[in-house]
Amino acid sequence: MLSTLFIALRFVHFASLMVLLGSTICSVFLAPQTFKPVLVARLAKQWRTAIWLALISAAAMLSVQAGLMGNGWVDTVSPQVLEAVLGTRFGSVWIWQIVLGVVTVVVFLLKPRVLQSVLMLLAASQLILLAGVGHAAMHEGLLGGVQRINHAIHLLSAAWWVGGLLPLLMCMHMARKPRWRHAAITAMMRFSRYGHLAVAAVLVTGGVNGVLILGWSLPLESHYVQLLLVKVALVAVMVTIALVNRYLLVPRMNEAQEAAQIRFVQLTWLEVIMSVAVLLAVSIFATWEPF
Repeated sequence: MLSTLFIALRFVHFASLMVLLGSTICSVFLAPQTFKPVLVARLAKQWRTAIWLALISAAAMLSVQAGLMGNGWVDTVSPQVLEAVLGTRFGSVWIWQIVLGVVTVVVFLLKPRVLQSVLMLLAASQLILLAGVGHAAMHEGLLGGVQRINHAIHLLSAAWWVGGLLPLLMCMHMARKPRWRHAAITAMMRFSRYGHLAVAAVLVTGGVNGVLILGWSLPLESHYVQLLLVKVALVAVMVTIALVNRYLLVPRMNEAQEAAQIRFVQLTWLEVIMSVAVLLAVSIFATWEPF
């Protein structure tokens, strides 16, 4: 039960930070200046949910980890066991997750529209810290440093890609309004253009992660490898959807605007669903041994 709860909390924590980072990147860097206040006003509710879920899940994961290290539920609130958890690598990273989560809540409660750049940096910092735990921290020394940096880039790139999908859908909806059409389309085109970098970084760093964790062998009898291959297949489908949207549907929006927009929205929602499945797979096999 505790193991299942830990996986669920891990999923919520990663998803919340990715949504927060990806959407703040869109508002800070990709939205035209005159369009930013409008977009931020619509993203604020999404940010509020993501920020609170990230903090609550971080605190709960520390408690659940204490129960996993100890004797079950009774040790999830044991001061002695919690102190022991804080002495581990996980604990040393996780206390900063909680501290940064609290700071993020405070920043949001102050002036989310003005301090969106700070929210972006705080979300990025928390994702970078996540590269210091789990399989990404299995090596030491120089190789360990390379592995952590690579995994941090992987997480940031994935958040940029996946977390930007909801603002993309929002912009598509706003593009139907004459007042915001030009600005919304500009934001979408920027996301599409620079999103190529995020997708490429996800693929490259994901491949490097796999080699650093598994080496050049691929033990197909391993449940870890089997679920990893499922993740790879899902990501391949997501990439295909992104390419169809960018190179088939976007050019057709001038010719068959309504039909192309509807199909674009449908495929983007499918991409969102696939990203949820990928993140769920990652949350599960991250708790498994590779071999």
